[in-house]
Amino acid sequence: MYDLVVVGASWGGLRAVGSVLEGIGDASRAALVIAQHRSPTGSDRLASLLQRHTPLRVHEADDKDTLTPGCVYLAPPDYHTLVEADGTIALSTDERVRNARPSIDVLFRSAADAYRERCVGVVLTGANDDGAEGLALIKDLGGVAVVQDPGTAERREMPAAAIAATHADVVLPLEEIGLFLRGLLLETERQTQSRA
Repeated sequence: MYDLVVVGASWGGLRAVGSVLEGIGDASRAALVIAQHRSPTGSDRLASLLQRHTPLRVHEADDKDTLTPGCVYLAPPDYHTLVEADGTIALSTDERVRNARPSIDVLFRSAADAYRERCVGVVLTGANDDGAEGLALIKDLGGVAVVQDPGTAERREMPAAAIAATHADVVLPLEEIGLFLRGLLLETERQTQSRA
């Protein structure tokens, strides 16, 4: 059963994350948290742009938000976003990691620690190696590691680093990732219903 999907993206991430959300569709068993590298002084329109791709509710995370299945939480600009064991979000202004805040690794490491085998990590397009270490920890603690095929990424460095860092469960072209996640989440939903 998967209760949390964490997604990391950088260069080219708007298109990539939008594609993933479209593929997931209305599968709403898990909460989704997205760390997208962006300028701390840039536009705050990312949530509204991504909302066009999904029926799920998309909004920027607030400190102490409770993770709700079927909601998509965006790491705010210039804040690290962490997932806590009690199912809430914590925001931090700690030092940048690999010149990024939000850091994908910070999000992924916290998600791995809090959710272990109930977590799915997804590394998408990007121009550095942020997310590779965190995805490896998700995999090591029993979660699922998903990586975009570098050949389908606007920048291949980030998915290539993730592939080098861990034995990913799947490496998929961008257009197949959302459908794969939808399958996982719908299977989780069926298992939950059969136990009720």
